[in-house]
Amino acid sequence: MKYLNAFACALMMLTTAACSNPVQKAPEPAPWAYGAMASVANPHATAAAMAMLEQGGHAVDAAIAAHAVLGLVEPQSSGIGGGAFMVVHEHESGSLLFHDGRETAPAGATVDMFMRDGETMGFLSAWQSGTAVGVPGAIKLYEDTHRKYGKLPWAELFQPAIDLANEGFEVSPRMAAFLPRIAAVSRLDENPGAKEYFYPGGKPLLAGTLLKNPEYGATLKAVAEQGSRAFYTGQLAEAMAAAAQMEPAPGTLSTADIEAYTTVERDVACAPFRTFTICGASPPSSAAAPIMMMAIYDQLVGPSASHEDKVAAFVDAQRLAYADRDHYIADPDFVSVPLDGLLNAAYLTERAGQRFAPDEPAVQGDPSSYIGSGSASVFGNDSTDEIAGTSHLSIVDGDGNAVSMTATVEAPFGSSRWVGGFLLNNQMTDFARAYQPDTPPQANAIAPGKRPRSSMSPIVIFDEAGRLKMVTGSPGGNSIPAYVFKSMVAVLDWGMTPETAVAYPNIIARGDKVRVEIAMEEGKALANALKARGYNVEEREGENSGLHLILVEDGELKGAADPRREGTVGVLSTAP
Repeated sequence: MKYLNAFACALMMLTTAACSNPVQKAPEPAPWAYGAMASVANPHATAAAMAMLEQGGHAVDAAIAAHAVLGLVEPQSSGIGGGAFMVVHEHESGSLLFHDGRETAPAGATVDMFMRDGETMGFLSAWQSGTAVGVPGAIKLYEDTHRKYGKLPWAELFQPAIDLANEGFEVSPRMAAFLPRIAAVSRLDENPGAKEYFYPGGKPLLAGTLLKNPEYGATLKAVAEQGSRAFYTGQLAEAMAAAAQMEPAPGTLSTADIEAYTTVERDVACAPFRTFTICGASPPSSAAAPIMMMAIYDQLVGPSASHEDKVAAFVDAQRLAYADRDHYIADPDFVSVPLDGLLNAAYLTERAGQRFAPDEPAVQGDPSSYIGSGSASVFGNDSTDEIAGTSHLSIVDGDGNAVSMTATVEAPFGSSRWVGGFLLNNQMTDFARAYQPDTPPQANAIAPGKRPRSSMSPIVIFDEAGRLKMVTGSPGGNSIPAYVFKSMVAVLDWGMTPETAVAYPNIIARGDKVRVEIAMEEGKALANALKARGYNVEEREGENSGLHLILVEDGELKGAADPRREGTVGVLSTAP
């Protein structure tokens, strides 16, 4: 696997659509003089990241330490029982690489495993089933990226999480608020291990309760001492397989599936936006969608566009790109994803010209003319839902290396199945669950060993000279591409600060409905303006974004954490 050089990618994008391998070396980078920063979804996790950065650790070291803590203090969102995408930028070489730690389907998975008597299982039933559990990828992602980039000792990365698990931490308001609601729709308060941990004495944990998890501490201690084999083989692997094979709807996950897991190094997806180059994780990630949105948006706004015009273009760019994402994006190791065509500048111009009327249904385009040879595959319709149980972190270290990492267990608290102090994912519900044998299969149809399509969209942006400009990403299920798009366009076109950009009302336009966050007055005004233009607007009091953004500007790092969650920003003004 060759590295992608971001500056070379920018040059190549002037004439071709895809960014796969570098065509030339970027200019020698200037010495990094901006310090270090971490924007993470929980203060304990931010502190763990900063502890690594203060010791001169690589951004990957900090990301691993932070995510190990997130799995403890924010189990509703992500953890070691799930998977993650990590995009890593190396300042000195200019390289950029996507590390795919997405879960994989067991060998026994079948295309119709969520069908019952010709009907698709309801999401709640599928979510809590053993069938929903895929092979976790997070620990292997830790190990593989640390081997490539890490500067600090492997075992040291887990100490903050181990200490916190053994000494205890205060339950956050966000976790506590989830527990009464989730008990009504899940088995979290019934499954062995989970019910005792989250509902001691039959009552949900309250905010401020000191919570210890020595079982999690022991799991991480084993990983710290033995590496990933402590997780993917032996007693822990046996326990994971047994948990997935429990009723209801037992799955087929086996110890052989778990032991066989590997991460994948992939090239990133890139496209230009004015003088910037936007790069993100390639499929099975959906980062191509917000990248497409930026390019289409740029075609739809004129130099004299009002902010209301720009918001309408923001909506229509989403509708166009989401329709393509839903149809074409899937695991590229199993289907032919026409990524070159989707990111081709000529196709994006053509796509912008197909702008839907506000009351017109959103349908996919055809990038066949822009993929070099052949045609884009014809897939079945897919409207897979991804529930918002995810976390994101953005980190820049003292040498200018950057990580954009999004991690998940899929729905809140994953499958509710408890092993070794953590929860297993329900990631298989991210596949297209509906199966109709008489129609073309969806690109995201289930297959053994396949990785389900993900909305996770970690992004890294570079300026015209190939220098790091911005690191961003968000949780939020199917809304992630819209949230990430907002963070980019608000900073790069609307002139907002990182704090203002992440706090701006969320607008999500997947399909024929436009959801607008109206918890603030500005959101109400936006909803009314879009209604006046004929859009089918659904007003929402809140949206589940969790943007974490770092911007390089005016000789310093500027960071923001989404006020809708519990994230914080840590900063080192000078390198350690």
